[in-house]
Order: sequence, then structure tokens, then C-alpha cells
Amino acid sequence: MGLSQNDVSFLRPEVKLLRFVTVRTKVCQIDLTSSGKMLDIFKSIPTHMDYKGQKLAEQIFQGIILISAVIGFVYGLIIEQFGWTVYIVLAGFAISCVLTLPPWPMYRKNPLSWQPVLPETSGESSQKPQESLKKKKHK
Repeated sequence: MGLSQNDVSFLRPEVKLLRFVTVRTKVCQIDLTSSGKMLDIFKSIPTHMDYKGQKLAEQIFQGIILISAVIGFVYGLIIEQFGWTVYIVLAGFAISCVLTLPPWPMYRKNPLSWQPVLPETSGESSQKPQESLKKKKHK
């Protein structure tokens, strides 16, 4: 589907690049529309946490890191190998990442209730309150 070097040899260099990009863009658009079902699967995965869930995730993360650091330090001190201290702390970090980075359902138990959207009114009332205050002050 792409253009060969001989097909665009008569064009100026900047036009050659433009034509090549245009052809490649059209090919990519065809590929993206055929994989629409795959994108729907990714859109169905929840990606949010509520505020209390974020606080809980932060506490769990810090707790696991702290506990693994203490255990690693004590174990490394006993066997006199600093490498084991590092390994235990890295293992604690990996466990805490698995437990806190994905938005598990336990982090989504307290959703916020948002206020309903107000209908748009016409006229000058659609200005931001700060803008109307600035206009009044300068008069």
C-alpha cells in the first residue's frame, strides 16, 4: 500500500514526506477501526479510586514498606549480609505495588455524589464570577 522511492521521485522533498505520512495515516486509521472491539474491553476496566480508597492505599503501601525494611534490616544484621536487606525491601516494594496500584474494589467503596449539572443560561450570566467582579471594580 505504501509508496516506493520511484513513485515519488518527481516530487519535491517536502511533498514526498507529506505524501508518505498521508498514506501511512490512512493505513493506520483502517487498522484502528478494525480493533474497536478490543478498545471496548479496555474501556470497561475501572481506573479510579475514591479519596478514602487513596488514603487506604497510601497507608497500606507505607506499612508494607516499613515492615519489610525493619524485617530486612534485622535479618541482614543477623546474617551480616546487606544484600539480603535490599532483597527483602525490594520484595516488600513489589508486594505493596501489587496491592495498592491497581484500583481494587476495596478502594472504590465510597464514591462521591456529584451535584447535578445546571442548565446553561443565555446572556451575560454565562460569564465566570471572577470576570464579572473584575468588570465592576474597574468602572
